[in-house]
Amino acid sequence: MKGIDFRRRRESLTNYKKRLALVKSGAERVVIRKSNKAIIGQTIKYSENGDIVTARADSHDLQKSFGWPSRANKPTAYLTGMLLAKKAPKGNKGFILDIGLSSSVKNSIPFIFAKGCIDGGMDLKANLNVDESTYNYSDVSYAKKLKESATDMYTRQYGSYIKEKKEPELLHALFMEVKEKIAKM
Repeated sequence: MKGIDFRRRRESLTNYKKRLALVKSGAERVVIRKSNKAIIGQTIKYSENGDIVTARADSHDLQKSFGWPSRANKPTAYLTGMLLAKKAPKGNKGFILDIGLSSSVKNSIPFIFAKGCIDGGMDLKANLNVDESTYNYSDVSYAKKLKESATDMYTRQYGSYIKEKKEPELLHALFMEVKEKIAKM
């Protein structure tokens, strides 16, 4: 007879088989979690008394420090990963990516976050093949086309950026500026 699963497993919050394998590796973990409005990244070291967070970065830090609009999207994931890499303890022999219950899909937010960590100088054990154009707002033709068509689709799609006085056509330049500032940290 099978017993009742742990509460966090029943609520689909923790996969204990994956977690045990990650903890047994002995390496520090880079944990990425996405909420509806934010990207949160942490470096975590295992301890018998409970996990210890050694560094933390979230998308709200980007807004406070660099003026980047906080969203739960791919460009924000990349920049948050870079920021976490700059805050992480130096001299670590390697981190392992912990995406939790997220799906392993190419060019998804967890892997773009990991790419940001690697580009920020973190020794992350991951074999990534991420297309840069998926996260850096380099293709602004869609935003320009929507703006020129004079439909309300432009304001529906980019309304939150417009409220913050960030022009969607200029997001690539802002992305590159923030990326450069983080790289110089």
